Amino acid sequence: MRVRKKLKKVNTERFRLTVFKSSKNISAQIIDDINNKTLISATSVKKNNKDKIKKSELPEIVANNLTKKALDKKITKVFFDRGRYKYHGRIKVFAEALRKGGLIF
Repeated sequence: MRVRKKLKKVNTERFRLTVFKSSKNISAQIIDDINNKTLISATSVKKNNKDKIKKSELPEIVANNLTKKALDKKITKVFFDRGRYKYHGRIKVFAEALRKGGLIF
């Protein structure tokens, strides 16, 4: 909550990118806090997910999907809200993939 509160205070010209991870999946959203709207979202949850993808590869797939959608809407600068998760493991892989895709935070 501390991280999110600080980001909302200083958030003037950037959107907030928030991450949620469960034991099997990962999802992310780009949120406009001023208007309280979700602009873009991407997730690894699929109804017909028959192909076996490793859990460590999911953050890269979701990050690439989110980056494509963000660049289509001309969003390049965001604040990274990792929430309660530490910056390591799947969250770190997700953030690095976003940076490679072209998002600045």
